[in-house]
Amino acid sequence: MRLDIVTIFPEYLEPLNVSLVGKARARGQLDVRIHDLREWTHDKHHTVDDTPYGGGPGMVMKPEPWGEALDEILASGDGRPVMVVPTPSGAPFTQQLAVELSEAPWLVFTPARYEGIDRRVIEEYGDRLDVREVSIGDYVLAGGEAPVLVMVEAIARLLPGVLGNAASHQDDSFAPGAMADLLEGPVYTKPPEWRGRTIPEVLLSGHHGKIARWRRDEAFRRTDRNRPDLIERADPAAFDKKDREILAALGWAPGTDGRFGRTSEAVEE
Repeated sequence: MRLDIVTIFPEYLEPLNVSLVGKARARGQLDVRIHDLREWTHDKHHTVDDTPYGGGPGMVMKPEPWGEALDEILASGDGRPVMVVPTPSGAPFTQQLAVELSEAPWLVFTPARYEGIDRRVIEEYGDRLDVREVSIGDYVLAGGEAPVLVMVEAIARLLPGVLGNAASHQDDSFAPGAMADLLEGPVYTKPPEWRGRTIPEVLLSGHHGKIARWRRDEAFRRTDRNRPDLIERADPAAFDKKDREILAALGWAPGTDGRFGRTSEAVEE
């Protein structure tokens, strides 16, 4: 996969040289090209922003440097990339979208600063490319570089050969089809006792069926505690008899439409 990232702070993206992404780059699985937007400016101050039409606070990134940068990048490769625009006003970045983007051979990221990029840039390339405006959460950052780091790591770990265990991401929280979109439960490793704390006996039982059930029950408990909205919108057809029992114990019951809603406090012992 090829990734092009256009930014005015190339140094911000140094983390792409370490950990899984850095190893994938070293192995040639990821071709990451970072471009300094100021290289496409033509004044002595390398200006990339100007005041907004209509007034208001802040500055807006000028269309000319972006247009020249993107045209040159597009001309350097074959095919048409997916252009990813990090913005608080974009669609939510989800695991499903990460999976979808991981299947594209070429992505171009356009992390902005200030009040964003002149809208005409998005419209211009939207006529030629698949442009995705994406938000990593309901908050505002100083720029789009941090969201790029988040998205690249989420996407890169899905590529074949990037993770040591090819099945590692299949049961991730939010993985498509993973445990009815439940959060992952707790995990443990050696030693079996630490500071007087032990691990659940079921994990030592060697009984794979019981272990799988325990893990699913724990996933329900964590989802109930931290993200009840996932249970509320889950397809009830994904819940088996044991799932319904743990949901009832946690204070959930199916409504008239079959979907589960919380009706009481947990009654588990």
